[in-house]
Amino acid sequence: MMRFHLRFALFTVLYVLTANPKLIASWDETPIRYNNPPTPSPSPAPEPSTKPDDESSVSCVDDLHGVGSLDTTCKLVADLNLTRDHYISGKGNLDVLPGVRLVCNIPGCSLTVNISGNFSLAENSTVVAGSFRLAAENADFGIGSAVDTTGLGGEPPSGASGTPEGVEGAGGGYGGRGACCLSDTTGKLPGDVWGGDVYGWSSLEKPEVYGSRGGSTSNEVDYGGGGGGMVGMEILGRVGLNGSVLADGASGGVKGGGGSGGSIFVMAHKMEGNGRISASGGDGYAGGGGGRVSVHIYSRHSDPKIFIHGGSSFGCQENAGASGTLYDVVSESLTINNENKTTFTDTLLLEFPYHRLFTNLYIKNMAKVAVPLRWSRVQVQGSISLSNGGELNFGLTRYASSEFELFAEEVLMSNSAIKVFGALRMTVKVFLMLKSRMFIDGGGVTMLGTSMLDISNLLVLKESSVIQSNGNLGVHGQGLLHLRGAGDTIEAQRLILSLFYSIKVGAGAALRGPLQNTSTGGLTPKLYCQREDCPVELLHPPEDCNVNSSLPFTLQICRVEDITVEGLIKGSVIHFHLARTVVVRSSGTITADGMGCKGGVGTGRFLRSGIGSGGGHGGKGGSGCYNHTCIEGGDSYGNADLPCELGSGSGNEESEDSVAGGGIIVIGSLEHPLTSLSLEGSITTDGETPRKTLKTISNASLGPGGGSGGTVLFFLRSLDIAKSAILSSIGGNGSLKGGGGGSGGRIHFHWSDIPTGDVYHHIANVKGRVYVRGGLGASEDNLGEAGTLTGKACPEGLYGLYCEECPVGTYKNVTGSDKALCNLCPARDLPHRAVYVTVRGGVAEAPCPYQCVSDRYHMPHCYTTLEELIYTFGGPWLFGILLVVVLLLLALVFSVARMKFISGEEVHGAATTHHGSQIDHSFPFLESLNEVMETSRVEESQGHMHRIYFLGPNTFSEPWHLSHTPPDEIKEIVYEAAFNGFVDEINAIAAYQWWEGAIYIMLSVLVYPLAWSWQQSRRRLKFQKLRDFVRSEYDHSCLRSCRSRALYEGLKVAATPDLMLAHLDFFLGGDEKRNDLPPPVHERFPMPLVFGGDGSYMAYYSLQSDDILTSLLSQLVPPTTWFRFVAGLNAQLRLVQQGKLRSTFRSVMRWIETHGNPALKRNGVRVDLARFQTSPTSSCQYGILVQTIVDEVASNETEQQQHPWGVQIDNTSSDLHFTHSPSSSINHFRHRDGGEIIDIGSLQFLKEEKDVLSLISFLIHNTKPVGHQDLVGLVISVLLLGDLTLMLLTLLQLYSISMLDVFLALFILPLSIIFPFPAGVSALFSHGPRRSAGRTRVYALWNITSLVNAVVAFVCGYIHYHGSSAGKKIPSLQPWNISMDENEWWIFPGALFLCKVLQSQLVNWHVANLEIQDYSLYSDDSELFWQS
Repeated sequence: MMRFHLRFALFTVLYVLTANPKLIASWDETPIRYNNPPTPSPSPAPEPSTKPDDESSVSCVDDLHGVGSLDTTCKLVADLNLTRDHYISGKGNLDVLPGVRLVCNIPGCSLTVNISGNFSLAENSTVVAGSFRLAAENADFGIGSAVDTTGLGGEPPSGASGTPEGVEGAGGGYGGRGACCLSDTTGKLPGDVWGGDVYGWSSLEKPEVYGSRGGSTSNEVDYGGGGGGMVGMEILGRVGLNGSVLADGASGGVKGGGGSGGSIFVMAHKMEGNGRISASGGDGYAGGGGGRVSVHIYSRHSDPKIFIHGGSSFGCQENAGASGTLYDVVSESLTINNENKTTFTDTLLLEFPYHRLFTNLYIKNMAKVAVPLRWSRVQVQGSISLSNGGELNFGLTRYASSEFELFAEEVLMSNSAIKVFGALRMTVKVFLMLKSRMFIDGGGVTMLGTSMLDISNLLVLKESSVIQSNGNLGVHGQGLLHLRGAGDTIEAQRLILSLFYSIKVGAGAALRGPLQNTSTGGLTPKLYCQREDCPVELLHPPEDCNVNSSLPFTLQICRVEDITVEGLIKGSVIHFHLARTVVVRSSGTITADGMGCKGGVGTGRFLRSGIGSGGGHGGKGGSGCYNHTCIEGGDSYGNADLPCELGSGSGNEESEDSVAGGGIIVIGSLEHPLTSLSLEGSITTDGETPRKTLKTISNASLGPGGGSGGTVLFFLRSLDIAKSAILSSIGGNGSLKGGGGGSGGRIHFHWSDIPTGDVYHHIANVKGRVYVRGGLGASEDNLGEAGTLTGKACPEGLYGLYCEECPVGTYKNVTGSDKALCNLCPARDLPHRAVYVTVRGGVAEAPCPYQCVSDRYHMPHCYTTLEELIYTFGGPWLFGILLVVVLLLLALVFSVARMKFISGEEVHGAATTHHGSQIDHSFPFLESLNEVMETSRVEESQGHMHRIYFLGPNTFSEPWHLSHTPPDEIKEIVYEAAFNGFVDEINAIAAYQWWEGAIYIMLSVLVYPLAWSWQQSRRRLKFQKLRDFVRSEYDHSCLRSCRSRALYEGLKVAATPDLMLAHLDFFLGGDEKRNDLPPPVHERFPMPLVFGGDGSYMAYYSLQSDDILTSLLSQLVPPTTWFRFVAGLNAQLRLVQQGKLRSTFRSVMRWIETHGNPALKRNGVRVDLARFQTSPTSSCQYGILVQTIVDEVASNETEQQQHPWGVQIDNTSSDLHFTHSPSSSINHFRHRDGGEIIDIGSLQFLKEEKDVLSLISFLIHNTKPVGHQDLVGLVISVLLLGDLTLMLLTLLQLYSISMLDVFLALFILPLSIIFPFPAGVSALFSHGPRRSAGRTRVYALWNITSLVNAVVAFVCGYIHYHGSSAGKKIPSLQPWNISMDENEWWIFPGALFLCKVLQSQLVNWHVANLEIQDYSLYSDDSELFWQS
């Protein structure tokens, strides 16, 4: 829709102009304004100054000597020199062909072209005139073409002062002033004088006046260059500019001033080309000022070069003419560009328009711009940009009598300057300075001494940029103020920075107030040096943050959220007000060193010799001494609890050589404390030190004292002083000639809202250095006294300068900061296993809180779980008594329950013996005929042929196995080849897998009772497999008897109860039809009987007699005699211990000789202890050898005879007789390779083999019965319950140490400490003596294994209580108290160990009581033995 309207408007305008050409004849002076996009209509030119007589347009052919018609196309083909003004109009086109010159070389000559078509100035064509005006549809200026009005300007407007007066050869002025080269510089500066002045400010948009002529250096000859002409072009369409449009001032040479530039106005819809537009001042003795250019171009496809600079000055090359002006109508921007020509001459900015503001103002390339009018305002809608030496001056140098305003969106300065002579009110959003400077000179006028810079968004100074004011300066904003680095400075006599969100002072940058090295003047801040009281504004500053010269501050930062200091902040009275955080980096400094008073309340004093004492403040100043004459230092003054005084100087304020005290730095206020201060750099208010020793007028040495330190006053909530930080208020050093050192100043921390109780947190973290010492003097007598370092009185529980928590073990119930107020907590309220703890906010009242030294102890008495249990029942003694009573009662109940449970199974005392072939049940383990598994029928003995014992003890390393060679006794009843196959199958079944032995080894290392149980279970499984194989799986194919093969009855496998000895019996099938089989018993002698077991605690040696053996021997020995003999022999064999065979077998041999053989020889039988070993590498088995006795004579004759087994048998007894069948002896020899009768001589050569239990046989072994079985059972019950109780108490004690100790006690060895109790209960409550004895032995194993756990518990306790607590002082204890933490820690593990040792002995007796219930078996009287 908008596009339609624009096209309609354009069509209407073109139609009107075409229909009425007369309208073109008038030139509208009013500037034309267009909306977006502009489509300007040609405005007719004004009436020429000289018109033709008939007032009509010239003819193309007649007047211009061209070809064609102006209503169609007119082409100028030849040069044309004009002598008057020309007005060219028509409806067609005008083309100036290449190389054609159209010249009117008369100043002010006007050439006007007003056509409806296109205008073309071809290559190298030229139009020369004083004024050139063009109105056309389109215009093209070819390469090398030119419209030149240089120096041909007519007369300037009436009243203009562009042409200089006098004969100084000054330049002409127009857009900028003409330069003036002074010959006498004594009274004036180059910037104070100029040539022609400016004019035409009101016609910036459409300049239409001529430039001015330059001045001359002679009254007779006018050497001045002419002013620039005027060019105006209004093009409806496109302008192609590849040539030049010139309105420069003419050169005045070395004797005349250059003319000023003229006026150029170009208006078009589009511009293309890279041509040149210039309205520059002419060169001369003094350069002319630049002209004025205005462009009204909507669309620029390429920018032509536009020049408006002033002309060069030959008489003063550093002072060229001032720049003219370039105004862009579309962007409403004003540019002042002097093309890097240095100048002291200004381009004036007069009154800025108010109804329509400029958008941008550009001052660049050494242009110097001045705003000379009083109370002027410079206001633009966009930005003001100064760059590359551009300078903007407000007011007149040396006449600071006005106030100026500057309003813009942005002020951008790069290598430029702004100077204000007067006061400045600047309001911008962004102010950026790069290598630039702003100087505000108030001129010492109080009413103009305050300037305000209001930067709402961003203020950045970079690369040594400076803002300086010699008056009061307020810088306000709402965004960021950032001084980037070295040289960036904001300084004023009184500087106020406020309302910024953040202020960052970079490394090398500075904020300073007052100025350095300035003379005293009307705007120099007055310090309150003579006041002893504190100005109220320091403690209660106003909250408006305005610049107020009546306030004591010289530098204030007010209402700023975050302040970061990496550079320097320096002032006399520095104040941070309504700020949140201040961070001073390691390179940052906030200082008031030497910025205090030269006199002051504590000023130093002088001797007549000129030696002075130090100033006083926080302490007394050091004395000044000369030739043993001293004068006291300055007095101390001020309030240490809330200081706010300036430091005092050396005195003699009028002297330039006097030194000043330190200033004052106040951070925060009473009503608005600072949230946090982080100090990594320094904050100092040190006193000044004399720089050197001077000479007075009388040539006497002058040595002033040092100034005193100033004041640092903090109103804070939190403080962090890093290790590299320095906080000081040190006195200055005195002169080396004897001057006294200044006293230290005062530093005070006034904490606000000190948190207490549960919300307390550390308000200060101080690692750096804090100094308030006095200054040095010529000697120790001249030292200044130290100042004061104080803090606000701390609430209860806190103490010290930084209100820290009172030390652990103390409490404070009053307000104050002295550490002595922290009282020691009463020792009687602290348990001996407790330590005092840090309480957040400190301890305000006694008793002081504490905690136990470990989580294993429990509040409030710091008892362990065990001790809590003990003290719950009245303490150690009552608990011990109660525990013993409870254990006894439980043991009684336990024993009664056990007796009730097993009363039907156990028979106490000796039972009656059933004679004959029946079993005597009073000796269940020693006399039973059914102890050998799988042999129960007596009638089987009638067909028994032979018994073969398995080789090996049935262990994982040496399992049972049979020899492949059949004994001679069975060769007649077996097939040898089939027998060998049978043996292979038997040996394969009896062999163990590798993993079974591996499990046994691991369990033996970790838990031996489980290893023994594992071995027994595998043995039982192997025996079951062997028995099942022989009974039902094997076809008995090795037997010759058909009946035996058919009935599977010729072979029987049996084993002892300990499953260590097995044998294979061979029986006749009944179909052999031989009377000599089986052989009689006397032909079987000597008969070996091998002991079961291996002599260990769990498998003691024993002789097992089954029905077959009893039946065979009953042919010679009555069964009762044989039963009794076996019982007595087994009773003796119980006492044989593996590893002690030499000593324990001796008693067995003695018993055989004293009790056994005397009774057996009556029946013609004798037994001897024997050893059986098939090969040197196989295991050795022990047993007895049963032989018949013929008579004693035969015995003597056969002494030292060769035994049928091939081993010498030494028969030393005169009553021993042997009779044997040769064939039987040979057969038996082959069956038992390597048998040897053991006598006294060979006993000492027995090989001792030891196992794990042999090493602790002193604790666990088989012993003789002691009787009192019920009492022993009761004591075991008591010890068993005690074991459980002590185990639990020990674990509780270890838990009080650590879970690791509990874990170690439980799992070294794994869980062995727990299993004795269930094993003991299982043993005590087992039915029958046999089962009870077996389980009791397992219980004994667990009990002896758990000794390792008890030792581990003891070691853990020892390491904890003696290793970690070595040297720890044990508190005194009451004699009735038991502390498991210190000296009686060993009671429970020691008692547990002792309890287990006692259990082991009682278990030995209990097992003996169960297995030997006939005590006469151990009778030394053989007659009593055989009578029982």
